[in-house]
Amino acid sequence: MAVAPMKGFFGLGVEGVSKPLNMGAVIRTAHAFGAAFAFSVAPVARTVNYGGSDTSAAVRSLPYYVFPDAGRMVLPEGTRLVGVEITEDAIDLPSFTHPRQAAYVLGPERGGLSAAMLARCDFVVRIPTRFSINLALAGALVVYDRVRTLGRFAPRPVRPGGPTEALPAHVHGDLTPFRRRPAEDTSEEF
Repeated sequence: MAVAPMKGFFGLGVEGVSKPLNMGAVIRTAHAFGAAFAFSVAPVARTVNYGGSDTSAAVRSLPYYVFPDAGRMVLPEGTRLVGVEITEDAIDLPSFTHPRQAAYVLGPERGGLSAAMLARCDFVVRIPTRFSINLALAGALVVYDRVRTLGRFAPRPVRPGGPTEALPAHVHGDLTPFRRRPAEDTSEEF
């Protein structure tokens, strides 16, 4: 089963990661769900040895960026930064509409996102759990929710079980006539 096609792209990363196995699991999750890139910001140690956690060799399959701090993090133009953090004003993940172009950033294993990172975030979401969960699992839940809400799937049935109807075929709209804009006058008057 392939990742459901959807418009846009996303990246998944961690700020202040200290355990290479966790970073490897995050990169593997990003790869499995079709991320365009993975990243880390201010890692405690340069995480290059992912042990057995990156079993898909994701680091050879998608770009991985390391940024020294939140201020020097560079994302593709138009990308909205979504922090995953337990804060009072965070949006519950099931109520969140994902941006078409997004980068999701998780906090470190023993702490939260820095004030500088939270200031850069366009949105902050929280996974509605009783307490904090493993960062690799949190990343998987967030990108699963993205794929589930932005991908094309058959509708869920009202009763328990799988869909009773097939996913309808995609319908293309009518052609839109292309209109040229008048060329700008670039001549100079003297």
